[in-house]
Amino acid sequence: MKVGYVQTSPVFGEKQRNFQQVLELTHTITADLLVLPELFATGYAFISKDEVVALSEEGDMETARFLKQLSFQTGAVIVAGFIEKEKDNFYNAAMMVGNDRLIGIYRKIHLFYEEKRWFVPGDKPFEVYNVNDARIGMMICFDWIYPEACRTLAINGAQVIAHPSNLVLPWCQSAMQTRCLENRVFAVTANRIGREQRGINDFNFTGGSQVTAVNGTILSAAPAGEAYVDVVEIDPSTADNKKINSFNDLLNDRRTEFYK
Repeated sequence: MKVGYVQTSPVFGEKQRNFQQVLELTHTITADLLVLPELFATGYAFISKDEVVALSEEGDMETARFLKQLSFQTGAVIVAGFIEKEKDNFYNAAMMVGNDRLIGIYRKIHLFYEEKRWFVPGDKPFEVYNVNDARIGMMICFDWIYPEACRTLAINGAQVIAHPSNLVLPWCQSAMQTRCLENRVFAVTANRIGREQRGINDFNFTGGSQVTAVNGTILSAAPAGEAYVDVVEIDPSTADNKKINSFNDLLNDRRTEFYK
């Protein structure tokens, strides 16, 4: 299975320009799974709820249509972040698109910093989808700091975790080695680069997108300050073996009766 990330430098509020950057980065790429950053089409540094409302989408709208086009161009299932509107609620969400259909949506459960001003915390469980002969789950950015996120996806059978991100803290990339090792899963973390200085906030995004293997090995790492794409080949079935030796199985050995 060929999996990869698209590390971009979005311009706040300019969806068509951000779509075009993705197309230019991926025009020679083919893959089975490609992951784009969190909120890749809109930017991140909101200064009013009106901006969130204006850039949000409900149902099969602009971003979903673009991602279907990207899926057709690359042959890949695409996972990417967007603002989802449902009635009067707005979610920091990720959609999975492939074969001209919307496969699933995940709403970010663990909101970071001022996201709590703009978005409602996710209200859907972590799900795993059977696509392209692999079982793929989704989480978004700050979910990485909660071990329960990756662990829940692993318990639910995920072999690969798609992880759209807008990282500003310096620890995620190394932490994902532990997350993958402790669950024996692959992860594709797609981060963005660049700076967004809006209102009182000044965000510098860390780049460093990466593909991490079940043993914590980094299979691909993007530079910190460059728009970048990479695809590597993995065998997702290796994530089904949770044994680290003949005595220890990472999931079966859990002593849940003591986890209170």
